[in-house]
Amino acid sequence: MPLIHFAGETVSCSRSDNLRSVLMRHTPAMKGKLYNSVSGLTHCRGLGTCGTCAVEVQGEVTPMTKIEKWRLGFPPHHLDAGLRLACQVCVLGDLVVTKHSGMWGQRFGE
Repeated sequence: MPLIHFAGETVSCSRSDNLRSVLMRHTPAMKGKLYNSVSGLTHCRGLGTCGTCAVEVQGEVTPMTKIEKWRLGFPPHHLDAGLRLACQVCVLGDLVVTKHSGMWGQRFGE
């Protein structure tokens, strides 16, 4: 079972589990840190349209979906920033996941 390291916590999941779903159903530390600021109340609930679950992912995951490429292709995101939408990513192996600052996790001010 793959291990996910995020927000100072480590959890296991099944291969091919959706990353956002794993982070939302586990410890409050993980759930509370996936979304910055008010985006925790206003996100698209995993449809890939808002871009607020953008994270940096190190490890093996599925390729970008068309929805993910579309959303990460316009501001405040940039396709070349190396971010992924947790709601569009399926876990294939152990991961280290980092949430950056900015309402959309777009590394604002870093």
